[in-house]
Amino acid sequence: MTVDARIAPADGRRPRRRRRPVSFVGVLGELLITAGVLVLLFIAWQQWFNDLVVAGEHRDQASQLSQQLERQAQEAPPATADEAGDPPVTAAPAEAEQFGNLYVPRFGADYAVPIAGGTSTVRTLNKIGIGHYDDTQMPGEVGNFGIAAHRTTYGAPFNKVADLRPGDELYVQTADGWYTYTFRNLQYVQATQVSVLQPVPDSPDVSAASGERLITLTSCNPMFTAQERIVAYGVFDSWQPLSDGPPAALAAAGIGG
Repeated sequence: MTVDARIAPADGRRPRRRRRPVSFVGVLGELLITAGVLVLLFIAWQQWFNDLVVAGEHRDQASQLSQQLERQAQEAPPATADEAGDPPVTAAPAEAEQFGNLYVPRFGADYAVPIAGGTSTVRTLNKIGIGHYDDTQMPGEVGNFGIAAHRTTYGAPFNKVADLRPGDELYVQTADGWYTYTFRNLQYVQATQVSVLQPVPDSPDVSAASGERLITLTSCNPMFTAQERIVAYGVFDSWQPLSDGPPAALAAAGIGG
């Protein structure tokens, strides 16, 4: 049997395959693919894993703050409603000063995030969680208690704000007690429509007074953009001192106590 020299050389060794020359375009393409994978991994870490870590930190901070608020309440004269039955109003905080916690069962059974003064991205929203608009009212005060938080990244405290349903309860804890609000409705507005934070939201007359005590949650919309704002409104329902313990719904879930 004859052997085709084109298939097997006379000395029995297999022919060597010719290596393709390495091109600049090929190397650049591989580098870009690698960079793309690394970017995707970083985004996944930033949007998912890091949010889980920071959300856990928020819960820990809220727990510590809750204990601190209870100590403050014990050391000061007990907060009480006035003769008209109006709840006490906490003094306005300084920038980045933590003064309360927000609990929203709709956002999760263990949801608890500190609230601090101001809405500075670096000092408050990124580091603490929820910021209070300086020009708005405080919890329990007639008018509009306006707060803001991220919807994505940095723990994403308001990630599930669009999941709120009419009748959902929102609880604010301060040294003066527990303030319960009932969610009413959502609104989507342009980022420049700051009138949603007026004492009477979107009222042409800024000085108008309806007598309502509102809570307004704001965050970016759509997700991962800042083109618009999603706004959630709640109406004040009740107040109770810290000495009474957390509201029944939170106590039953083992939260806030």
